[in-house]
Amino acid sequence: MNATVTVEVRQLPHGEGLALPAYQSTDAAGLDLVAAVPDEAPLTLSPGQRAMVPTGLAIALPAGFEAQVRPRSGLAAKHGVTVLNSPGTIDADYRGEINVILINHGASPFVIRRGERIAQMVIAPVVQARLVPVDTLADTARGSGGFGSTGR
Repeated sequence: MNATVTVEVRQLPHGEGLALPAYQSTDAAGLDLVAAVPDEAPLTLSPGQRAMVPTGLAIALPAGFEAQVRPRSGLAAKHGVTVLNSPGTIDADYRGEINVILINHGASPFVIRRGERIAQMVIAPVVQARLVPVDTLADTARGSGGFGSTGR
């Protein structure tokens, strides 16, 4: 199944000239987001440091959808740099700039330059729950077994 949804995107002044988010392969789930930091002022993340990195983009998602901001596996595997609040959620009614909270878990400083791919954005349908208060819950084989209860 190859479904599409229309998402309006606005490039903010500090994002002008940067590529719009794009899928890097035919069956990719995520659109790559790029850093909208100034050319003359790249951002350096020291080990253990986190920063909110601008993308220079704002989007208008249709009702019933969200955008999830996720790490890029290459940055995590090669440099220890990942999205801190992964996945970050962009709600359909948010119209501000998309920022990516990156953290450097690596051993060396990591420099983020303008136009560098820093995260990926996945557009996904949303189901909202209707919570119903009850006095008891139905029993299951697992019961209240939690962390590690079904194996390592």
